[in-house]
Amino acid sequence: MLDPKKLEEIAKQISDAVPPGVKNMAEGAETKVKQVLQSQLSKLDFVSREEFDIQSQVLIRTREKLEALEARLSELERQQDGNTPS
Repeated sequence: MLDPKKLEEIAKQISDAVPPGVKNMAEGAETKVKQVLQSQLSKLDFVSREEFDIQSQVLIRTREKLEALEARLSELERQQDGNTPS
């Protein structure tokens, strides 16, 4: 999920953008905006940066293994073609 400090920063920026006259009427706006953002973002299907990085490493290792297997298969096929009578 997103960093709570980032959510607070976004909520504060929104609150700061409100004109001063309206700001007095909406004293709890920052907290309410933060709550709405957290509620809506929690409904989205996000993965953490840590999980993304882990899965990226898994994908890299899997790709390396696949390339090694493809190279091995090509070598075996080449050897098989060389042993087949013409």
